[in-house]
Amino acid sequence: MNGLLIDTVAPGTLADEFQLEPGDRLLAVNGHRLRDIIDYSYRIDGEQELLLEVARQDGELWELEIERDPDEPLGLTFTPPEPERCGNNCLFCFVHQLPPGLRRPLYVKDEDYRLSFLNGNYVTLANLSPADLERIVEQRLSPLYISVHATNPELRARLLGKPGIPPILEQLRILAESGIRMHTQVVLCPGLNDQAELERTVDDLARLYPAVQSLAVVPLGLTRHRRHLPQLKPVDSDYARTFIATWGDQAPRLRKRLGAPFLFLADEFYLKAGLPFPTLRSYGDLPQIENGVGLVPLFMRDAGRTLRTARRIGSGRVTVVTGQSAVGFVSEFAAGLGEKSGVEIVAVGVENRLFGPSVTVSGLVCGNDIIHDLQGRELGEAVLVPDVMLKEGEGIFLDDVTLAELQQRLSCPVIVFDSTPQGYYRVLRSIFRATPA
Repeated sequence: MNGLLIDTVAPGTLADEFQLEPGDRLLAVNGHRLRDIIDYSYRIDGEQELLLEVARQDGELWELEIERDPDEPLGLTFTPPEPERCGNNCLFCFVHQLPPGLRRPLYVKDEDYRLSFLNGNYVTLANLSPADLERIVEQRLSPLYISVHATNPELRARLLGKPGIPPILEQLRILAESGIRMHTQVVLCPGLNDQAELERTVDDLARLYPAVQSLAVVPLGLTRHRRHLPQLKPVDSDYARTFIATWGDQAPRLRKRLGAPFLFLADEFYLKAGLPFPTLRSYGDLPQIENGVGLVPLFMRDAGRTLRTARRIGSGRVTVVTGQSAVGFVSEFAAGLGEKSGVEIVAVGVENRLFGPSVTVSGLVCGNDIIHDLQGRELGEAVLVPDVMLKEGEGIFLDDVTLAELQQRLSCPVIVFDSTPQGYYRVLRSIFRATPA
C-alpha cells in the first residue's frame, strides 16, 4: 500500500472540508503513486485539479476530486519518512566515536539525498542509484548538500571505508549539467586529504562553479571514545595556525577568480588557532553557516549592534554556560552587555567530559558536565542555557539530562534562550524588571 500517512489535518482547509483525518493514507495524486513528501509536493505544485487516492483507517478506499487555487494548501502534514541508512564506514565518523548509553537515535547514521534536499543534511552520494540520480534531475531537487572529502577516487574510497563507490566528480558533473545547485564540504583529516590532495579537491570543485556554489573545509572531530578505530591526527592549535597561514589567502583569491565567495574555512580553525576571523562580508550570504562557518563573525557583528542599543534593565547576576571554544568571545560580549544592562553575566566554558576535552563546541555540551562545573558556585538569579545544547522541542541534553533535572541538581532556575546577542538581551529583560525612567 505505502503512500503517505497523514499526521495532521489543519482545521478549515480543503483536507478538513473533504473529511480527511490523521491516520488516513494518501496513496496517489493524479494517478502518480507517492513514495514520500517530495513526490507529494512535486505532484501538487501548481495543479488546479487534483485527484487524490486515499486509504481510510477502516480500509475503505476513496477517490477525491478537488479543484483549488494552485497556491491554496491542502492542509496536510505527514509522518516523516524513515531515512536511508548509511552504508559507509568513514574513518572519521563521529557516530562510531559515541559512548554507550546515549539515546538510540544518536547512533543512527543516515545517508538520504531526500533529507539533503529537505533539511540540508550532508550526504556522500555513495549509495545513489541511477534511478535516484534521474529523480533528482527530474524533480529539480536543489540545492543538495554533499560531503566530498576528496575528489581523488582511491583516497575518497579509503576515507569513506567503502570500495566500489560511484566517482563523485562524474555525479557532480551530471547534477551540474542538469542545473542542480550544490553546497559541498571536506572533513579535513591531517595527513590524508590535506595539502596536495586538498588543492586537487578545491580545484576540481571550483571548476564546477556556479553549480557547486560553496565548499566548506571543517576539521574532523575526535572523542575520547575512539577505540579500535584507525589512528587519526587531530587538528590542534599548531596545525590550525599552519593551515590558516596556507589556506587563509586562498579564499579571497578564489573569490576574485570566480566572482563570488566560494571556499570557506570552519570557525573552529580560527578558534583553535587563536587568530582573528575574516570579515563577515567575506562569508557572502553565509551559505555554510549551519556547518559552523561564519557563526562567530555573525555573532560578533550582532553583538556590536546589540550593545549599541542595550539599556540598563536592573541589577543582579546570572550564569551562562557555553562550550570552551566559545567562552572567549561570549565572555567579551557578556562583559559589555553587563556594563550596559547593569546585570553581571558570568560565562562558564563547560569542559566536555562525556566526549573528551578535544570536543569544545557548545552544541555537544551535556547536562551532567554542566552540573559538574556549576555545582557549588554562586549562580545568581538563573542559569542560562543556549538552545543549541538541547534537542529541539524536547528540552533534553545529549546525555538524557532534562532541564527539570538540571534545575533540581543546581537548585537554581534554568532558562533556555536563543543563542544570539539579541537572545541574551531578551532573556535578561525577561528576568529583571526595567529600571523606571
